[in-house]
Amino acid sequence: MRIGCVKYLNARPLIYGWEGKVVLDHPSVLCAQLARGELDVALVSSFEFLRNPVYRMVDGVSISSDGPVYSVVVAHHAEFAELKEIALDPAAETSGNLLRCLLGELDLNPRIRSTSALESARLLIGDQAIRFRRQHSNDFHFWDLGEHWKKLRGLPFVYALWLVRPEVEDPRLIADRLRKLREENLANLDKLIANETEFGRAFCDRYYRQHLRFNFGGEEKKGLLAFAELCQKHELLPKRDFVLDLV
Repeated sequence: MRIGCVKYLNARPLIYGWEGKVVLDHPSVLCAQLARGELDVALVSSFEFLRNPVYRMVDGVSISSDGPVYSVVVAHHAEFAELKEIALDPAAETSGNLLRCLLGELDLNPRIRSTSALESARLLIGDQAIRFRRQHSNDFHFWDLGEHWKKLRGLPFVYALWLVRPEVEDPRLIADRLRKLREENLANLDKLIANETEFGRAFCDRYYRQHLRFNFGGEEKKGLLAFAELCQKHELLPKRDFVLDLV
């Protein structure tokens, strides 16, 4: 079983303790590997499913937020509504399209580009966002995409899901293993946090317990479909009906 996982702090409760080799990389890289059939299962951007809805999803497990997520933000100096351009993190898949949807709903039209100077507004995700906020907390304002999605739709936002390629045999077996691993890690979250060296225990405790959710239940599914609806409205996806093939 070739398995991949985003290499961010937010994914550790879903992969810590997995027995076997795991490919760790940025979301965009893993999405491409999964699409090419180089991985069988991967924790990747939820937009990958919306763009290419051939995958099965592991039910009950995601990386989500139900309000401020802390690690998906636009760092900016000027008033957000007055921004002329925003640079995207090239690793961002879901977050970049979420930003486009939020801007569209707010009738804001900054130019989106792929590079930035330190002074410019930019979208940051994952560990890079956490490090940047620590280093520049007094130099920038931070516009939290999870917070503004919640204000807009009143639903959780799903950033990442376990996706299984359609040719994988007995996908429920792998799904059950992943659900069990998530339950074990959440039940022993203090132990997982104690092993963190870069970001510190206090931050990880707050991040995991206040900012992130790791389930994929009814509200998260509504949030995912609401995101699909907005992506279609803003012409980021073709018009189609989505069926969540859960295992």
